[in-house]
Order: sequence, then C-alpha cells, then structure tokens
Amino acid sequence: MYKGISSLKGHPAEAIVLSGGYEDDMDLGSCILYTGEGGNQDGRQVADQQLSGGNLALSVSFAQQTPVRVIRKVQEGSLSFYQYAGLYYVTQFSQEVGKSGHRIWRFRLEQLSTPADAAPETPTVQEPEPTYTAAPRRLRLAQQIIRDTTVMHAVKQLYDFRCQVCRARLAVPGGAYAEAAHIRPLGGAHHGPDKISNLLCLCPNHHATFDRGAWAIQDDWRLVGEPGRLTVAPTHQPHPAHLLYHRRRIYQPATLFT
Repeated sequence: MYKGISSLKGHPAEAIVLSGGYEDDMDLGSCILYTGEGGNQDGRQVADQQLSGGNLALSVSFAQQTPVRVIRKVQEGSLSFYQYAGLYYVTQFSQEVGKSGHRIWRFRLEQLSTPADAAPETPTVQEPEPTYTAAPRRLRLAQQIIRDTTVMHAVKQLYDFRCQVCRARLAVPGGAYAEAAHIRPLGGAHHGPDKISNLLCLCPNHHATFDRGAWAIQDDWRLVGEPGRLTVAPTHQPHPAHLLYHRRRIYQPATLFT
C-alpha cells in the first residue's frame, strides 16, 4: 500500500499518491485538488486534519516551489496498478470544511510543463555557397512502348481483380489490386500485341514468375511448371498463338536449373 504523502521531517514533500481514498479529492488531470492526510476512515473524513506531517511538507513545497512527484492509482477492469503521472507544483493551499463537515487541508497542484510539451524550435540550416559545378548532361532519345491502359483495366475488371492462377484478390485502400500480364511480351524482340487476347489477370507473384518463364499454359488451360489450371472467363479467350510463343520463347523448364 502506498502512503498518501511521502516526505522527510522538515523537508518539502517528495511525492503524493492519488488512490481515490479521500472523498474531497478532485483529479482533473493536469490540475489536482488534493486532500491532506489524517482523519480519514474508509474513505470518509471523521476528524479534523492538522498542519503537520505530510500536510506540513506540502506547505513547504508551496513555500519553496519545489516539484512534487504524483503517482496515480489506475483501475482497468479487475486489475489495478499505480502509475507515475509526472511532476506537479503546489500553487496554493488552504484549510476548508470538507463534505463530512470536518476541517481539511486542501492543496492545489498543477502539472509542470516539460520541454517535450513545448513546441520544438525549427533549426536553421544555412547551406554554404556552392563551390561546385553542375553534373554534365547529354541529350538522349529513346522509344517507349505506349500501353493501352483501358484494355489492361478491362481484363482486371473481368476477373474482379482475382488472379487467374491462385484466385487471390489483394485488398488495398480504395479497392483491390491485380496486374495485367502480357503472354507474349510487348518489348524487346517479342513485339506482342496490346490486346485482351494477349493479357492475363495475375497477382504480383504469378505475374513475376510468368514473365521470367517459371511456368506456362497449355492450350487446354493446364499449367506447366505450376499445379492446377488457368481460370478463364467465357468472354476471354487467350490466343493459342501467344500461349505457344510463351511456351517456346519464355518458359524455361525446371530441368534447366537442376
């Protein structure tokens, strides 16, 4: 059990404990109206309090403006524990008549503002005068394939953004995510068409492994190098010529790596 006021005789109070044991206490968070010690029985005030012991120590804290540590009792369901709440100053105290008609000493404590509570100063960084020259540049012309994003989005919508291999549907903020994979690649020497008959709806994993030749697709939708069959919608028919091209030019059987 924690004592209400921790102090040494003749010195300021070191700490107080808020345990809910005094009927006249008011805990407002950053401001506390704290009832002194003494004359309390089972939460009710049964006698007058004296300005001695811990009460006198709190008055010394006020006179010398020394901070007081505050410890709160916290109740979470059936579990109760004590938690350090920070440093407070005694800003005033007085003798009053409490709820039960007895004289009490009441202390007002206000939380000490810490440097962490204050807005941090923005450091000023002054960049030195440049003593360097700009990096050399040269003009470079390049051709870039213009992809038809409309048809790519259409194949993903057709499968509700589900992978045609594993049926995974990746949920992301704002909807779902899938990738449109070209069976016969567009770039390099492949010159594949940007048509829905050359597209699949795949998850990122199966897209990456398909592009790198880890698996392929037979004309009857059976998978090679990957268990299972390709899910194909009635309105989507990947062209057999593109599937054949991928099997011959992209697919690399596992025996090549053993």
